[in-house]
Amino acid sequence: MAELQALIFDVDGTLADTERDGHRVAFNQAFAEAGLDWSWSVARYGELLRVTGGKERIRQYLSEDHPEILEEPEIDARIRELHASKTRHYVALLETGSIPLRPGVRRLLDEAEAEGLRLAIATTTTPENVTALLEATLGREGPYRFEVISAGDVVPAKKPAPDIFIHALEVMNLPAEACLALEDSDNGVRAARGAGLEVVVTTNDYTRDQDFVGALAVLDGLGEQDQPATVLAGPELRGPAVDVATLRAWFAGGRG
Repeated sequence: MAELQALIFDVDGTLADTERDGHRVAFNQAFAEAGLDWSWSVARYGELLRVTGGKERIRQYLSEDHPEILEEPEIDARIRELHASKTRHYVALLETGSIPLRPGVRRLLDEAEAEGLRLAIATTTTPENVTALLEATLGREGPYRFEVISAGDVVPAKKPAPDIFIHALEVMNLPAEACLALEDSDNGVRAARGAGLEVVVTTNDYTRDQDFVGALAVLDGLGEQDQPATVLAGPELRGPAVDVATLRAWFAGGRG
């Protein structure tokens, strides 16, 4: 039986609740800056989240709400420009400190490092977004706590394709059988499982009703002593929070 050697984290919705009050707001700011009357409500953005990747999300929105715009010349460049603007607004928003890590994330990172587990990130968001979030929440050293940050367009196919996880595994030179993924969405679970990884899910407002077939456990968060986590599916949680010992036990059970 393989021993757990590394944790691979998703970012948006997993490390922090960035979607509703972060990315969505930044998209709307980018649209307004470009003189567009598009505005993504909380509910509409939730629908668009079924598509991973910011540029891909804009394209999906256009295909559904403004298909004629997709026929315009240079539309690919325009989408890239809008997404770049959105990233700039998102980074500025993070720098205000208004988007914290989810409860239990910093604690689990500290525990994992103390116990010699390797840390990595596998996400569809851009490297700039990842760096900005980690620096805003963990300090200037935040990004360097992760051995590998596989992000954005480093692979052509976004989640639910397994490519981003496969990339992280290749860079770490580790087999999937030695790693555990932490995700928040059904697309993330499908991507992780497609790469051969076991996965633990912490849901959020946008994902709690999704289908997480194949996950070791599904919870409403990692939890803290004063903010107990609730198991929604999977093995019992002994105590108020998910710790490294819990992950090792679940991992061993899943691989057993």
